[in-house]
Amino acid sequence: MPVKVLLLENIHPVAAEAFRQAGFEVDARSGSLGEDELVEALAGVSLLGIRSNTTVTPAVLEAGKDLLAVGCFCIGTNQVDLVEAAERGVAVFNAPFSNTRSVVELVLGEIIALARRLPEKTRRMHEGVWDKSARGSHEVRGRTLGIVGYGNIGTQLSNVAEAVGLRVIFFDTADRLAHGNARRVGSLPELLAASDFVSLHVDGRPGNAGLFGAEQFALMKPGAVFINASRGMVVDDAALRENILSGHLSGAAIDVFPIEPKAQGDAFESPLRGLDNVILTPHVGGSTQEAQEEIGHFVSGKLLGFVTAGATALSVNLPQVAPPQPAGAFRLGYLHANTPGVLADITRLLADAGVSVTGQSLSTKGERGYAITDTDAELTEAALSVLGGSPQTVWLRSWRL
Repeated sequence: MPVKVLLLENIHPVAAEAFRQAGFEVDARSGSLGEDELVEALAGVSLLGIRSNTTVTPAVLEAGKDLLAVGCFCIGTNQVDLVEAAERGVAVFNAPFSNTRSVVELVLGEIIALARRLPEKTRRMHEGVWDKSARGSHEVRGRTLGIVGYGNIGTQLSNVAEAVGLRVIFFDTADRLAHGNARRVGSLPELLAASDFVSLHVDGRPGNAGLFGAEQFALMKPGAVFINASRGMVVDDAALRENILSGHLSGAAIDVFPIEPKAQGDAFESPLRGLDNVILTPHVGGSTQEAQEEIGHFVSGKLLGFVTAGATALSVNLPQVAPPQPAGAFRLGYLHANTPGVLADITRLLADAGVSVTGQSLSTKGERGYAITDTDAELTEAALSVLGGSPQTVWLRSWRL
C-alpha cells in the first residue's frame, strides 16, 4: 500500500510532486478543514500538510490512527497540539527560515508606504481626486524603527532597515546578538516611547496573547506607525482602531488577525476596515512564489526524510536525530519513554540476534527519547517484537537504506 498524503490550504505543487516521485499517493486540496472534516479526511493518511488555518487538535490526532507526521508549511506551529502529537509519536515539522525574506520585504515596503501616506493617496486617485500635497508625508531616513521580537525575521528586518537609513532598536525577552548598528533596549515601554515605527515579530505562544492593547498603544510616540506581521491574537485590533481614529497613530499595517476566513473568497470582518492610512493584507507576509516554493521543498524534504529514513532533524516536538545514510545498512528507529538503559537494551537485543551495530544516535526531549541504530543485518520479526513489546515503546520502525 502506498503512503497516503493529505495536503491542505494550497501548499505549493512542488511538495505534491516530491511525494508523488517517492511513490506516495497525494490528495491536495485548496482550503482548510474544520475538526470534524479533518477527522473524516484522515482515514488511512500517514502524512498531513497544513498551513496556518487548519487546527490539529487532540481529537484529530486520536482519529489519525495511521498518522506519522504533520508538516506545517509555514513558520508557526501553534495550530498543532504539539504535546499531544509527541505523546502519540507524531512528528511535527515546519519551515522556520524559508519565508523570512518575504516577510521582511513586505514590512519594509509598508514602512515606506505608510510614511508617505500612499494608501490614502492611491484611494483618492481612484476616486478622481488630485491630492498633490506633502502633508503628513515623510522620508524614513533618520527615523527609528522599533522591532519587538528579534528572531529570524526581526534580525533580517534590522539589517535591511539599516540599509535604507533607519535607526534600529529592538526588544526581546531572550538574549539576542544585535546586528549592525541596532541597539537593544531594556523594556517594551522604552522601545515604544522612542520608535517612529513599531513592528511586531513575536511567536504564537499563549503568553503573547493580548501583548499589545490600549496600554501599549498609549505609550507609543504621537504620529507613530504600527505594524503586525506576527500573530493575530497578539494585538487588540479594536484598541488599534481607536488610536488611528484619534490621530494618536498616523498609520498601521496588519497582515494577521485574531479570526481569519477559512477559505479563499470568504468574507473578511475587522474593526480596521475603512480606516485612512491603514494597510490590510490577508496573511500574505510569507506568500510569495519564491517563499512558498522554498517552503514546499523544505517541509516535504523533512517529511520524506522522516518516513523513509527516520530522521527527525528540526522536528519541533520530538527528539532531534540527524543520522548519516550509509548505503546498504539496516536501520532501526525507536521512539520510547525517556528512561535509563534504552541503548543497553537495544545493544543486548542485537547481540543476542548476532547483529553488529554500524552506527547509533540517541537524543532525548522531555518525556521522549529517540534512538536510531544502523546494523549490518536485518533483525527478525521475533527480535523486533521483543523490543516493540516493551512498555516504554511508543513506536518501532525499520528501514533498508
